[in-house]
Formats: sequence, structure tokens, C-alpha cells
Amino acid sequence: MRSLIAIAIMALVSVPATAQKMQTKSGSDNIEVLGHVPLGHHSSVTDLELEQDLDRPYAYIGRASIVDGGPKGMDIIELSNPAAPKVIYEFRLEFQDLLPNRGGMDVKYFRTGGRHYVVQSFEFGSGPFHDLGAVVFDVTGLPDPNQVKEVARLKVPDLPGGMHNIFIYKHTNKHIYLLATVPGGMVQVWDLEKVVQGDVAGAYVSTIPTPESSNNPGSRRFYHDHYAAFHPDTGEDRFYGGGNNGYYVYDISDIENPELKITLMGISGVDWGHTFTPSPDGRYVVAESEYQYSPLRIFDLKPALDGEVTNINQPISAWTANWENLSHNHEVRWPFVFVSAYLDGLQVFSLTDPKNPQTVGYYDTYNGSAETGFNPVINGAFGVDVRNADGLIVVSDMSTGFWTFRMEGFSGWNGEDWGMPNISSVQKWDDESKEGTR
Repeated sequence: MRSLIAIAIMALVSVPATAQKMQTKSGSDNIEVLGHVPLGHHSSVTDLELEQDLDRPYAYIGRASIVDGGPKGMDIIELSNPAAPKVIYEFRLEFQDLLPNRGGMDVKYFRTGGRHYVVQSFEFGSGPFHDLGAVVFDVTGLPDPNQVKEVARLKVPDLPGGMHNIFIYKHTNKHIYLLATVPGGMVQVWDLEKVVQGDVAGAYVSTIPTPESSNNPGSRRFYHDHYAAFHPDTGEDRFYGGGNNGYYVYDISDIENPELKITLMGISGVDWGHTFTPSPDGRYVVAESEYQYSPLRIFDLKPALDGEVTNINQPISAWTANWENLSHNHEVRWPFVFVSAYLDGLQVFSLTDPKNPQTVGYYDTYNGSAETGFNPVINGAFGVDVRNADGLIVVSDMSTGFWTFRMEGFSGWNGEDWGMPNISSVQKWDDESKEGTR
């Protein structure tokens, strides 16, 4: 018997770490996997966007070459049956063999004039599309793939390198703006209604700058990820950006003259900010910083909102799925935060008590090697989105593809049900009231 036990122990400790991981439970009991579509090439899937209308069951996924060989473009997935998602359209840039790594990064949709559009951002440091920022598509005719039409290409020849992240925001002035991260330390603002009307040359509106840090003067100034939302207490349109030295909140009510309101700098362990998302009332923010061992930090902006300070440098709490890894993107549906957590897959935690975040659900979408060729812990769940109408959760995994989920007890989201404004990343395209534009 002792010999058999010894053999069993030796067999266990000799199992590779990845195989041991595969033997563990894939997810919590309250997370149901509905569907899954593998999308092929290893580490070629980036961000995704889910249309919010139930009669428009489509998701859009960026395709990029994170390591050599992946496609550069965008896929469209049809979800009329979330348990059986299927790819119905593939867009690929020309000259695939001549394009360097990277490619299709962030993707967002919008609606104007009764038509539906998608913006797929692209990022190349060199090659034939080094100045390409994004491609705009008319997708009104879906599900017929032959009705998908390219409308415009947004180029940034003075700032080659493309658009890494984008956000589409319906401003209280009723304009629909593309906010795009570009090289050179700024977010560019484009009027998308002008773009789809054919006036690409006149669509550029303004830039949102990155301030210089007094703690690190002369450092490279840039934004990585960003977000925009209506702030009910002040009636302002606000921009939330993560970049060099930390995080920044601007009043963008006058879109051509952004005003810096709040900074989050001098934070221990944060050299630069990544994803940065507020609660519906703008009081709390969830902040990511892209390095191994970094948790998501939760900040309370109340002292700054009350005018007591202009800079906040201490989080009130932090959350991580696994201290050895890191999380990537997230979506806030208060009090829940839905996280695409790379090697830890889909994670959901609650901020019912913002000082004490609690994990409430998870599912591991990736059980393979962590190594992608450039970072030992970046692989797996890349993007996440939530459909407010019915609570459908979708995840894009860099290597395993596209996933659909349900979380028990979460059948949709409206902020008012939680004592909050009904504000999230979801834009209400058809509501013309000031507060209702969110």
C-alpha cells in the first residue's frame, strides 16, 4: 500500500502545471456555459462587442496576430440561439502576408439615421496599413453577410501606429463621437455621423490630452483605455482615461475644450493605467494596471467630487482572481463587475460593499500554455461584454475563441433596480432626452 501511495504521489507531482489546471473544476455552479465557437489560430482573438437589441443578435470580434500567423480583421457572430453561435462573416485586410503583428484590436457598434454600423480599430507599427486607424462598416443588412458594406477608413497619417482602443459615446449634444487612442499621447474625437455621411475629412473634432505628471515630469504621455459617461450629479459628460502615471477624469461637455477634473496619480504600484470604469453614479471607479501580480483597484472619488481634493492616490480596496496573474478588460453592471481575466477566464465579482469585493462567479475559458511569445501570463480571456436586456454574457478568448454564458439570478440589468442611474457602457441611441442619452 505504501508503494502504491508513493507511486500516486510521484505521478501527481510529475504532472505539468497546465495538466494539473485542466483537472480542476472549470467554473462555479452559478455560471452556465451556453455556447462556444473556436476561432482557429492560437492567440489571434482580441476584443469584442455585443449588440444590445434582442432583435439584433450579433457579436463582433477583432482578429489580430498577437504572435506570428494570425488573421488581421474582424469576425461577425450570429447569436439568435446563444447555445449555437456561428460565424457568418469574416473581414480580412488586404495584403495579409505583408502585415506585421497586431491588427484588429478594439471593436464597437453604433446606430444613427435608422442604420447600424460597426467600427473595427486597427493597430500596425509598420507595413502597408501603418496609418490605418479603423474601418467603419454598415451592418444594417445582417444576417445577410452580402449586405455588410465598408463605409470608410479612418487614417492617422500624422500619427502612424493606428488606434489601439476605441469607445463610442452619444454625447448630450446629441452627436455620436468615436473616442480613439492614438500614438502621441492623446485620445482623438471623431464625429461618426459625418463619417457615415461621407465627410471623413471633416469628421475630426478635437483631442483629449494627457496631463504631465509633477511626480514624473518629462515622462512619455499616452492613453491606453478609456470610457465616457453622463455624470448625473453635475449634468456633465465625463471622460475616464487610463494612461501614463495613472488615471484621469475630464469634463467633456464642451467636447472641443476638455477640462481636467480629477487625477489619480502617485498610486503605489501603478506606473500607468489601463482599463478605467466608473460606477453608474460616477463615485467609484474600477482601475486596472497591466502587469503581472496587479489587482484591480477600487477607488472612491467622493473626496474629489466634493471638492476636497483634486488628486486621489489611495484605493479603498482591491480584487484579484489569482495573485500570480492579472486581469484585462471589464464591464461594470453595478454592483457586478464582469472581468475577462486572461488565464483566469471569465470572473464576476460584486461591489455591494465597495471596500470588500467578493467573487460571485467564474469560468475558465483557457487551459493551455500561458506563454504567448511576449508575456508569460497574457493569454486566455481578452474581452467581455454583457447584454442588458437579458443578461447574456459573452467572452472573447485569445486562443479558444468565442463563449456565451448565463449567470444564475442575473437575467438583465437596469441601474434603477439597484438604486443607481441606468448608466453603463451601453448607449441608448434612440432616446433623445438629455439624461436618457445614456
